[in-house]
Amino acid sequence: MQSILTITIIVLYVYTLVSTISVLLLENRNPAKSLAWVLVLLFLPLIGLGLYLVFGQNLRKQKIIEQKSFHAQFPPSILIESSNLREGISSNFQNLVELLYKNSEAKLYMNNKIDILHDGKSTFNAMFEAIRNAKNHIHIEFFIFGNDKISNRLRVLLIRKAKQGVRVRMIYDYWGSFFLSRLYLRTLREAGVYIRPFLPFRLRFGRSKINYRNHRKLLIVDGNVGFTGGLNVADRYIFGNSLGMWRDTFVRFEGAVVHGLQQLFLNDWYFVERKIITDRKYFPEPEKHNDNFVQIVSSGPDTDWENIMQGVAAAIMAAKQYVFIHTPYFIPNDLINSCVQLASMSGVDIRLMIPTRSDSRLSDLCTSSYLGQVLEAGIRVYRYKKGFLHSKAIVIDDYISVVGSANLDERSFNQNFEANAFIYDTQTALELKKLFNRDIINSEEITLETWNNRKRFLKLKESFARLFSPLV
Repeated sequence: MQSILTITIIVLYVYTLVSTISVLLLENRNPAKSLAWVLVLLFLPLIGLGLYLVFGQNLRKQKIIEQKSFHAQFPPSILIESSNLREGISSNFQNLVELLYKNSEAKLYMNNKIDILHDGKSTFNAMFEAIRNAKNHIHIEFFIFGNDKISNRLRVLLIRKAKQGVRVRMIYDYWGSFFLSRLYLRTLREAGVYIRPFLPFRLRFGRSKINYRNHRKLLIVDGNVGFTGGLNVADRYIFGNSLGMWRDTFVRFEGAVVHGLQQLFLNDWYFVERKIITDRKYFPEPEKHNDNFVQIVSSGPDTDWENIMQGVAAAIMAAKQYVFIHTPYFIPNDLINSCVQLASMSGVDIRLMIPTRSDSRLSDLCTSSYLGQVLEAGIRVYRYKKGFLHSKAIVIDDYISVVGSANLDERSFNQNFEANAFIYDTQTALELKKLFNRDIINSEEITLETWNNRKRFLKLKESFARLFSPLV
């Protein structure tokens, strides 16, 4: 009897394993990623199956958030439609604008006020000032709300505004903000703040969405002022931690582009609350400011394409002079890796800045495994030493700036919900270029000779870590 039970369990397990691998192969993913999962399933059968069910499923086709149906709920007069996509844009980047419009319906917003915020102090000061001046509503969405001093300052401020009659809606990622206390959340709710978690954990075997996290950072006040970038609400951006001070980049907007941020937030609110909000008061008539253009590009498991990744690749390949890149994790897929190398070998000045040490040892090893090829292609690589470089910013040819929440890795391209601003403006680009050059002073350049002389054991660790790069 026991032998029959054992055989039955083995047969069921083998059937489940074969079925899982079959489903994985039929999804026609990136071959490297598929192979990595197949190896995990074969060599770590029980653990691998559990990991795949939790982390490995591709839910893109399931449309976790169906944006198109939600967009259709807005009266056309509420949305700022694109002008002629090619009018007013540098000829080198007209195709980029059109690509982002087609792959993500990213409208082109013109005549905006743009302020670059380059550290935690300036960012929190600007955000808190906007919140204090709120008259109608505050919409706030972050991956991490730390249970610390700066987050509690925000909590007190949101409670005060809610009691003044301002409608406050707040979205936090369930896992990113896992350590938020019940007291923190309860005091917000009791004050009248509408607060919702994004994809809270549900114990559903085979249907877990734990791997799909909301990594966006958004703040919209009264539909007139908007913020986005890479920073989270946490003390490390003000006081630092064991990695030192965290260096990040955020953008403050006024003008038509705030409508794009608002639409993105309300789309996410529809997902967490199942309530469609289309009131015109959330889309006030924007003032006209400077001569520039912005597209707000979102991506995630809810999109048909890897929108941000495609936009970054197209922008790099359109560059004629230079591409300067800030990223905390450089774990590129084949397309991005090829683009930066091809651009560099074509004579474009490509510079990559990464942290000396990040908050993930595995990510550091994965990043290091890519640097040899990058250096051989002529790309200049810098390691930031004055704390932890958490900034996700790209500046190209004194004209294009890309600032947002997406890292240059597989997780940001495919698994996280992300938001990036593609900015077409010389003044903004020059400011980001100036900040990049200032950061070089606090960095160490890596040379190919030095890199090739690393210890063999370290090279082996990096190469082993790279095997897991499609899963990081």
